[in-house]
Amino acid sequence: MFDFNLMTFIAGLPGLLLALVLHEYAHARVAVAMGDFTPKLTGRLTLNPLSHIDPIGFIMLMVAHFGWAKPVMVNPRNFKDMKQGNILVALAGPAANFLVAFIALAAIMVMYKMGIRMTLGVKTVFSMIVLYNINFGIFNLIPLPPLDGSKILLEFLPGDLAYRYMGIERYSFIILIVMMMTPILGSILIPLSSLILTAFETILNIFI
Repeated sequence: MFDFNLMTFIAGLPGLLLALVLHEYAHARVAVAMGDFTPKLTGRLTLNPLSHIDPIGFIMLMVAHFGWAKPVMVNPRNFKDMKQGNILVALAGPAANFLVAFIALAAIMVMYKMGIRMTLGVKTVFSMIVLYNINFGIFNLIPLPPLDGSKILLEFLPGDLAYRYMGIERYSFIILIVMMMTPILGSILIPLSSLILTAFETILNIFI
């Protein structure tokens, strides 16, 4: 999912942690807001990284270039509106990633416009926050079970088709490996990341 070397990893660690933690926290926060207190009862309504990071998923992120955090457990039956709840909870994670990327990019542009010189290290850290969060948000919107995009799509599929669609999940890990080993994932992330980054820059240039 990302191109790693030691220096890139060190500079990108803040962005990586923000992407993982805020993504899962957003799921938990919106689930509670929609009426399900399962995330709070299971200790996921927190910004503590230890509550969200899956050790194996984190290692995979470093070694295999893609990984995962601990999924936030929710009980949709507790939502005031099950369909709306499922969609909003699924959207919350990627939305949090895009918001973090937007804020980090705004910080870079404000400092530049004010003539504040950032060291190469600081600029790299902020740039990696932007990159990781945009990519993480896009990645999770891919409609492959159990990613967030599949949970959104599932709410619009008829029952029988939804059941068959969820059956894809047993092959998801293999599909992700194939996507990683071929240009498929890059062909998704690179153009969409550039499009979102351009949109953010256009918006910020209007106000900054």
